[in-house]
Amino acid sequence: MLKKYMTAGLLGSAMLASAAFAQSPATTTTAPAAAPVTASDSAYNGNWRASKVVGLSVYNDANEALGSINDLLTDKAGNIKAVVIGVGGFLGVGEHLVAVSYDKIKFVNEPVVTTSAAAGGAGTRPLPPSGMTTGAAPAAPAAAKPNPWYPDHAVLGATKDQLKAMPEFKYSMN
Repeated sequence: MLKKYMTAGLLGSAMLASAAFAQSPATTTTAPAAAPVTASDSAYNGNWRASKVVGLSVYNDANEALGSINDLLTDKAGNIKAVVIGVGGFLGVGEHLVAVSYDKIKFVNEPVVTTSAAAGGAGTRPLPPSGMTTGAAPAAPAAAKPNPWYPDHAVLGATKDQLKAMPEFKYSMN
């Protein structure tokens, strides 16, 4: 019985080897070399990073916080058609998603002016704590340099109640 298996194995190996040797060699053609990438990061200055636009705070014309940008919806050519804004909720729980046409959103590079500016305060959103204080008068914050890769925030001419009244945006699986 072992002799049959050994013979079958050797015969099968010989057949596979002869089939491999019988194949004609593939003709090789030299494809033209790919053109080197010529664009550098300086060619894209002034464009925004989508990863930084998602998460931007959205305010209305009265500088009231409405929510934040959750997503950008593009057509197949890559043109942004709508902005999905998360309104309300806490840490994403209970958040109402609405899709707003991209042309309704205005992006702003300067920080939001708050009501403390009218009262003689710093005039921008509070900065995160940078360390311990010594009890001395706080130094005036330096003017933030706008980032060329993304705006500071977005402005939409609506109230939070108007956005919550809009139909909720749902991602279609069709």
